Amino acid sequence: MVPLFDYMDISREIKTHLAELLDTEEYAENFLIEVRSAGSKHEVFIDGDEGVTFAKCRKISRHLEAKLEESGAVGDKYVLEVSSPGATRPLTMWRQYEKHAGRKLKVKMNDGTEREGKLTELKDEVILLTETQKAGTTLHEIPFSDIKESVVQISFNN
Repeated sequence: MVPLFDYMDISREIKTHLAELLDTEEYAENFLIEVRSAGSKHEVFIDGDEGVTFAKCRKISRHLEAKLEESGAVGDKYVLEVSSPGATRPLTMWRQYEKHAGRKLKVKMNDGTEREGKLTELKDEVILLTETQKAGTTLHEIPFSDIKESVVQISFNN
């Protein structure tokens, strides 16, 4: 049997239904990071200005399931996972940086250089990263457009 929708169509439909939901007051602080579809598995990664709760992911998942089943976009057997991107996934959107102010980041730039330091400030699409070394402290102004990838460095020490 030929599927009625291909994976691109399903991803597009997920994004459309999610955008409608995120446009409501209850979900205004949430935003889409990525949709991945492969076979019958569909993963939706969302984030929020204050993080994302399990309860909110569950509500979003149920909303999307109902919409996908109503449209016939998915067959009888499929997997839909809605989650936050997790602590080890790179920051991909400017909006994600604000909630990580004060935390240590490892930043890879488009030119291949890397910096590691505390995210001290954000302004006008530029992050200010304070790098502390034995020789002293250096403040790096890094335009968001120059960043290839940033990952929050998890520390269990204060």
